[in-house]
Amino acid sequence: MIVFTVALCGNVLLIFLIYTDARLHTPMYFFLSQLSFMDLMLVCNIVPKMAVNFLSGRKYISFVGCGIQIGFFVSLVGSEGLLLGLMAYDRYVAISHPLHYPMLMSQKVCLQIVGSSWAFGILDGVIQMVAAMSFPYCDSRKVDHFFCEVPALLKLACADTSLFDTLLFACCVFMLLLPFSIIVASYARILGAVLRMRSTQARKKALATCSSHLTAVSLFYGAAMFIYLRPRRYRAPSHDKVVSLFYTVLTPMLNPLIYSLRNREVMGALRKGLDRCKIGSQN
Repeated sequence: MIVFTVALCGNVLLIFLIYTDARLHTPMYFFLSQLSFMDLMLVCNIVPKMAVNFLSGRKYISFVGCGIQIGFFVSLVGSEGLLLGLMAYDRYVAISHPLHYPMLMSQKVCLQIVGSSWAFGILDGVIQMVAAMSFPYCDSRKVDHFFCEVPALLKLACADTSLFDTLLFACCVFMLLLPFSIIVASYARILGAVLRMRSTQARKKALATCSSHLTAVSLFYGAAMFIYLRPRRYRAPSHDKVVSLFYTVLTPMLNPLIYSLRNREVMGALRKGLDRCKIGSQN
């Protein structure tokens, strides 16, 4: 519950700062606010039910509830996977083509990027939810996991799931591997552009901004690809349960900390907000 509280407060605070401080009304922070909103929904979809089951000792979820949890979970993870890839492209344009940045990343383009991330993520979630819920399941319906996740649920199916496994792999390639490839390509170009900068201060600022993004990316994609892109014969429930916590709980908790503590603009907005609170209390 401590991790859940930190993730909840951190993401709500970051969203609040971004939308109330005019200095943070830029494409990068718009994307960051959407990332925080996705993380917020992700932890609220998983952790409360997990906590209730743990505290009550009654580890139960209805079939419909399991399907809804899968739909939200896959939609949010897929949307976040795409958004992180597009955020890397945003950083590449900002650093490598600063003069063309306002035109290339206009408000319309930003809305299209976020909208497409949500649309493809939700589509992926609906497809996987409907497909997973359509299988007949055996008498033993004990899901060996902390929550309803597709790979864990498919182990209980009393039918051939090979076609769905292929579909699941294709979806994960598009939602995880493709954005990760975009990130690698973007940061390879960013590194080249940063190394060509004459100003040492500008180089340090660019590297600091990008390193925070890379930290979040490594945690998210590393764990998600470990779960979804491994062949079934190499999967072990004990490993999957631990690794899945990285992109369901740990990453949503760390993202606001990573982006805020390493970011002068966000910390400045936080100090400004605290100063307003002090002035208001004195009056």
